[in-house]
Amino acid sequence: MIRVEGHKNLYRDENSGAIINCDFNGYDNYVRSLKSKEKEKDEIEQMKSDIQDIKDVLKELKEGINLVINSK
Repeated sequence: MIRVEGHKNLYRDENSGAIINCDFNGYDNYVRSLKSKEKEKDEIEQMKSDIQDIKDVLKELKEGINLVINSK
């Protein structure tokens, strides 16, 4: 591979002419950020589910209280 002038992590493949980025630290950081975003997304979805569960329980509680009040 031939180093691309002015770029320390870029190389040109001699056979295909493709430019290849060999910045492994940058790639690792990118993958870590993707995993972090995915984890954050999963946590938000779990919170949404938990909030819906709480809303459902509160509705049931309210209905139960209304039944007791109306039966008196």
